[in-house]
Amino acid sequence: MERDLLTALFDTTRPNVLELSRRLGVARNTVQARLDRLHADGVVAGYGPAVRVAGLGYGVLAFVTLQIAQGTGEQVVTGLGAIPEVLEVHKITGPNDLLVRLATRSNEDLERVIEQILTLPGITRTSTNLALASPIEKLSVDAAGVAALTGEVRS
Repeated sequence: MERDLLTALFDTTRPNVLELSRRLGVARNTVQARLDRLHADGVVAGYGPAVRVAGLGYGVLAFVTLQIAQGTGEQVVTGLGAIPEVLEVHKITGPNDLLVRLATRSNEDLERVIEQILTLPGITRTSTNLALASPIEKLSVDAAGVAALTGEVRS
């Protein structure tokens, strides 16, 4: 039942524009046009639920930095994308090339995933850091965060 509910929530792709227009006191077409622009500008990426993987039993959060051979970046990223435990991949500056955030069920599971990552062609070096706690964890930016980032003051 929980999996079906989460899947249904992820399938909810758009908010109710009519309800938003009533709440904001503006025309439905205005809300729709602004939503379309926020999507086109990349401000709004989606509407699914923010799921904490720890709540699904993936309590080990790790950050892995990777050094990769020149010209293998696309191949490595594609390989990382096929590993379910990989949550994010970022290209970074400095001595490493990629920063990978991943979640596993246990330290043994983490070892298995790292071994899987090491089999990807082009990886020359890895370094792993475990998160002991996440005192600040923003799954997305809330209304106060939007106001702070855009310089708007909300009362």
